[in-house]
Amino acid sequence: MNIDTIANNIQRNLEKLSIFNATPGEGCTRLPFTKEARQAADYLKICMANAGLKVHEDQAGNVIGVLEGEDPEAPALVVGSHFDTVINGGIFDGLAGVVAGIEIARLLKESGKPLKRNFVVIAFNDEEGMRFGTGYFGSKAMLGQITIEDLHRYKDKDGISVYEAMQEYGLVPEQVLDAKQDLSKIKAFIELHIEQGPVLYQNKVDIGLVECIVGIQRYLITVHGRADHAGTTPMDMRIDAVEAATKVISKIPDWAREKGDGTVATTGFIKVLPGGVNIVAEQVQFTVDIRSRNNDNINDIVAKIKEELDKACKANGASWEMDNKLTIDPVNLNENMLTLLEQKCQDYGYSYQRIISGAGHDALAIGQVLDTVMVFVPSKDGRSHCPAEWTEYKDIAKAVTIIHDLILDLQ
Repeated sequence: MNIDTIANNIQRNLEKLSIFNATPGEGCTRLPFTKEARQAADYLKICMANAGLKVHEDQAGNVIGVLEGEDPEAPALVVGSHFDTVINGGIFDGLAGVVAGIEIARLLKESGKPLKRNFVVIAFNDEEGMRFGTGYFGSKAMLGQITIEDLHRYKDKDGISVYEAMQEYGLVPEQVLDAKQDLSKIKAFIELHIEQGPVLYQNKVDIGLVECIVGIQRYLITVHGRADHAGTTPMDMRIDAVEAATKVISKIPDWAREKGDGTVATTGFIKVLPGGVNIVAEQVQFTVDIRSRNNDNINDIVAKIKEELDKACKANGASWEMDNKLTIDPVNLNENMLTLLEQKCQDYGYSYQRIISGAGHDALAIGQVLDTVMVFVPSKDGRSHCPAEWTEYKDIAKAVTIIHDLILDLQ
């Protein structure tokens, strides 16, 4: 295998896909069920077909390519990642893994070596959850974990539901249940991804072998107060939603620090209504994203948030509600595949280390039910989810070589 050729192919496809972007010049924005997502999906279909894959799009908007083996009934080997982005993100997050999977298929096809079982590449739809506040839509649909009720329940900032967005995208929402796959027909799932953190880059390590992905819980919390005049309403007569909300928000980071275990908690969105400089706030909405390799840590922080909301709202007469957007448990990845990948790194002379993923990935959802492994490649300066996101194409190519060999071993 020629590393330069692999790297050039990956670069060409990623640069082409980067033009399907709602914010040119300001990072890459490709939200699910948008024009940009449709353009990317259609281009990926062409790439997959050119690599010798049989291509289709499922009822959740996942793009799937199949390289058929000698025994199509044997459980398949699947490589995949996602093709949506955050707002003003980079061009590598997710798509590096999809393009790498297509490149692995090309190498397998051109080698002429017969495969016993099918090799499948999946470009998952809406992993980020950026538009509807959820996440893992495509992979959870594949696992049979999406319901019609979910499609109506989750809406974007403009009030458009997933159901309506799917219709606009050209899908039939009622058929989303048909995206569920027979999991007995999948032997293993493998995901290549940029690290999105600084560890590999700072340690000058070629490959990260992910042994654990943290669990995640996400919430949208609404505190209800009462709008009043900022000048004429005495402090002891206010039902100030901001006062109650911020007393809770300010404590969340310290609760995460106390837990350790790599536990993190983030309030990434705050909205105040009516939002006037001279109006006591009637309502505050804010999000909380909590992650840890230890699920008890997450649950303890959620309990503390509820307790503190009760206390803060009782003090000034406000009220609150808490909507769970996502709950997914931590997952330990497959030890047998990790050991095989370590041997591949040694064979090629690549430096490597075991690593924990603090970011969620499709592998997190799929790893709950299938043998799964992840391979990380370095992110320059640890940057991701921003225009500065960058990974060397040769680093992705190195990961392609070891996953290619793993696929052959797992036949």
